[in-house]
Amino acid sequence: MKKIKGKVWKFGSNIDTDVIIPGRYLRTFNPMDLARHVMEGEREDFASKVKKGDIILADFNFGCGSSREQAPLAIKTAGIDIIIAKSFARIFYRNAINIGLPVIVADIEAEEGDILEVDLENGIIVNEVKGTTFKIEPFKDFMLNILQDGGLVNHYLKEK
Repeated sequence: MKKIKGKVWKFGSNIDTDVIIPGRYLRTFNPMDLARHVMEGEREDFASKVKKGDIILADFNFGCGSSREQAPLAIKTAGIDIIIAKSFARIFYRNAINIGLPVIVADIEAEEGDILEVDLENGIIVNEVKGTTFKIEPFKDFMLNILQDGGLVNHYLKEK
């Protein structure tokens, strides 16, 4: 799997799914419509400023709240290529992997705007601004395959 490199957007703890995609926007299943409102509950201008390849870095319990599958979909469609947090809500973590959005449990140091390069296969995160390197648990081959295929359904269909 290729390395992921992008700009950091920092968020705190307990970012729940209603903050990620407020319930009033759940009348649509169009991923682009959802992406236009992503993180609106926490940072109103996020959707208009995030770029393809950017990275979310958060504290504890990212994705808590409801099990709405639209939350990771809105994040991915907005352009975020990976989420790194100190911990995730279990269902959010699973939903993210299911749609092919990598999520990493790690405690790393970075500031908003720093550039990170993440190597899932070798378990290395480099902060290019600070010149620091963090070792993480490398993703297993089966997980890399699911992510490379764009999620669990695509992976299943490919394997069939």
